[in-house]
Amino acid sequence: MTKMVCIAGFGDNGSMFYPLLTTELAKQIEIRPFDLPGFGKPALSGDTTLASLADVLDAETRTVEASVVVAHSVGSIIASLAAQKAGSPIRTILSLEGNLTAEDAYFSGTAADYDSSESFRAAFLQRLSEMAEHQPIISRYREMVAGADQNALWQLGRDARRFSAEKSPGKVLIEAAMAVYFYNPANVPDSSLKWLETHDILKIRMDDTSHWPSVDQPDLLAKQMTEVLTQIGHIS
Repeated sequence: MTKMVCIAGFGDNGSMFYPLLTTELAKQIEIRPFDLPGFGKPALSGDTTLASLADVLDAETRTVEASVVVAHSVGSIIASLAAQKAGSPIRTILSLEGNLTAEDAYFSGTAADYDSSESFRAAFLQRLSEMAEHQPIISRYREMVAGADQNALWQLGRDARRFSAEKSPGKVLIEAAMAVYFYNPANVPDSSLKWLETHDILKIRMDDTSHWPSVDQPDLLAKQMTEVLTQIGHIS
């Protein structure tokens, strides 16, 4: 059975994929939610960067022989960097509104505006509290961010802005592996929608979902994943 490792986006952890474990998809592919260091697991002893987390993901996919990675938001960059490594078993990346352009770092990139992890964490949690008043699903996300390692959160956010300013995350994604992009246009910046129009990437549009479709609409997401994984040969 094909193994699929799932990594969360900025500040979140593998629990965002738990709802997928009770869907029909879980009967056809082995779903393995994975916590990254600082985000569900103890933080790294060194800096938390996209590259250092890609090393961790690379080791995990090799250990469990996973050919598919589901990557949410900034996790899409991490998965892309892991898939680029020589001998990587990753054949396919299912990107859940992953970063395509610099504007996609609308949460993570703000870390670069703060001089300390303490000030960033406080400001970010306050921002999420305000957003949760009108978007209830943010409440869960805020809880996950509050439990993340403070320094890892700040370091990763700063690195995400740097990376996005220097490179095109979307280009890195499509060059790394077979990429499938799941999205609700209402959640995606205009620059990234334009990028999708001009690049050859398999797109799965899911209207009326939040930025966390595995949380609010796991059955719909599982159905779409089943179809595409069957199409490209991971499910027979």
